[in-house]
Amino acid sequence: MAGEDPLISGAAGRYASALFELALEEKALDVVKADLEKFDALVADSADLNRLVRSPAFSSEEQGKALSAILAKGGIKGLAANFLNVITQNRRLFLVREMIRAFKALVARHRGEVSAEVTVAEKLSDTNYDALKSALKSVTGGKDIDFNVKVDPAIIGGLIVKVGSRMVDTSLRTKLNSIKLAMKEAR
Repeated sequence: MAGEDPLISGAAGRYASALFELALEEKALDVVKADLEKFDALVADSADLNRLVRSPAFSSEEQGKALSAILAKGGIKGLAANFLNVITQNRRLFLVREMIRAFKALVARHRGEVSAEVTVAEKLSDTNYDALKSALKSVTGGKDIDFNVKVDPAIIGGLIVKVGSRMVDTSLRTKLNSIKLAMKEAR
């Protein structure tokens, strides 16, 4: 299964596939997915945790000690905690966000959902989130949408939506770059 999709390939795909198979076997897909999303949010919200996860300067022992405290504080346990501990011991913690993304894609495929990656300049309100979800649901033929929303202030405004191989970029940054390019060509 890991080789079927470019999103689910390489080391991250292999680890995600193994976790998916184990979670499916133990009937714990929802719990594992929720715990991994919680951990992913912690990494995204903390520059220090992101540095700990990505930096090769920390030993696996140092990462393991810090991870134990973070998992306990975040209430992440069971299969997800064991998985995070294993990838830390195997020196693969730097791939954890890719693994989580691949795991979520496998869960979505298993459930017949469509995965969508949405990049916004600022956090979406509940109303805008619901409106975007229903718009994407109508575009995908009524399939359920599994959202991965990323906040990137660099896009200035608008949003970037990726659903499968399709991408719609309505970011203000892209529009400004297009205008800039058109002005250079007009000279």
